[in-house]
Amino acid sequence: MEKLTLQQLESKLWQCADILRGELSATQYMDYIFGMLFLKRMNDEFQVERALREAEFKEQGMVDEEIEELLNDSSIYETFYIPEQARWDKLKNLNLNIGPELEKAFKAIEDEPKNSELMGVLTTVNYNDKERVPDKKLNQLLMIFDSMNLSNKYLVSEDILGDAYQYLIEKFADEGGKKGGEFYTPTEVVKVMVNLLKPQEGERIYDPTCGSGGMLIQSIQYIKEHGGNQKNVSLYGQEINLSTWAICKMNMLLHGAKGADIQKGDTIREPKHTEGGVLKTFDKVLANPPFSLKNWGLEEASTDQYHRFPYGTPPKSYGDLAFVSHMVASLNTKGKMATVVPHGVLFRGGAEGKIREGFLKDDLVEAIIGLPQNIFYGTGIPAALIVINKNKVEERRTKVLFIDASEGFVKDGNKNKLREKDINKIVEGFDEYVDIEKYANVVELDKIKENDYNLNISRYVDTTEEEEEVNIEVVLDDIRELKLKMAHSEEELNQYLQELGFDTI
Repeated sequence: MEKLTLQQLESKLWQCADILRGELSATQYMDYIFGMLFLKRMNDEFQVERALREAEFKEQGMVDEEIEELLNDSSIYETFYIPEQARWDKLKNLNLNIGPELEKAFKAIEDEPKNSELMGVLTTVNYNDKERVPDKKLNQLLMIFDSMNLSNKYLVSEDILGDAYQYLIEKFADEGGKKGGEFYTPTEVVKVMVNLLKPQEGERIYDPTCGSGGMLIQSIQYIKEHGGNQKNVSLYGQEINLSTWAICKMNMLLHGAKGADIQKGDTIREPKHTEGGVLKTFDKVLANPPFSLKNWGLEEASTDQYHRFPYGTPPKSYGDLAFVSHMVASLNTKGKMATVVPHGVLFRGGAEGKIREGFLKDDLVEAIIGLPQNIFYGTGIPAALIVINKNKVEERRTKVLFIDASEGFVKDGNKNKLREKDINKIVEGFDEYVDIEKYANVVELDKIKENDYNLNISRYVDTTEEEEEVNIEVVLDDIRELKLKMAHSEEELNQYLQELGFDTI
């Protein structure tokens, strides 16, 4: 069998999407495809290891009955153990009642003690909805997946499964429109954030609103690309939406991040990454929390046992700074974070103004970066990045860098998109931390204090184009010349009218 390429895999997965379109929205049918992709991947990897173990036992001279008994012992496998009723050979030829059989298969996998990491991940999807996904469609999906062997042995590269998964998530976000923003942040924005934080091997990295896990995945890719060991890093995340949490768990596993600790639940009301009654702390935190979330948990915050709001609690109708405050509290003493926020966070007064003042007085804010409008799913408004650093280098203390990157983009369908050069310009501007005309400005905290701790970028970065100076004498000369030309034209016209016998003007 020829090895599967990324292009071939993406094409097959998109065929699956074509089958399910119609009755289901993109955010619904992606769950079906991801679940089946993961099921086939686990089966193929299991079969490779099972055949390897069988060959080893035969070499040792064991009899068939003894071999069969050993092969059914889940403890001998490094991969996930697939119980008999969940094996692909039992599922691939199903024609009737496919949904219930798939659900039994997923439950059997989760119930196997060896697979404790998958508890709740595979059973989030209802495969038994015959009205919207009849047996005929499920059978077509089985046939497509049966045409591919997804074990590492038959892939051009071990990375292509994770790459194809990311490709699908982005495509589904495109189709899902506003809903897509709930689980996906554009890759280009994530790349900016990761390159600002520069994660290193050995660090603990956290995303408190992790969606499908793109920020954590790009963090380990950054470490790998910069010569580090991406296996030597600890990943943590929390996600409130159950199906998105399941997608994130699968995403981690397909990218080889088996040890990632992805919890489900409400990060503000019930943070899951705690130890001994206090928050765990991290080296790097990055997130794209929901914009201006109402009913975010003000009552719980007012009696918060984790002391996450020392600068004050945000207003009831704007939860943005609740997430930022949680992230600041989750940083260790040398920790650094980047998060997406709407611009209102930078200048609104009241409780938000007090929190902002607290951040600035404690010299936590390292940079404010304005992004172009219409680059996120779910909103067309422009957003900004806040970079907070609990361990600023000496030359950056009592200063904040403002970058206006709002004009650096290209139109991409109905969205705007950061180009590679736009990403590089932002990251280089941050790394150099100097004034750049009409783009970046390093501002002393004293000046920000004079502006009542307002962080509105336009106050500090002047992007207006200077109007060309007007030479009054030249303009007057031009006017005199025009008047002379008009007088001459009028004289010629009167002469012509006289010749024709008409009254002159």
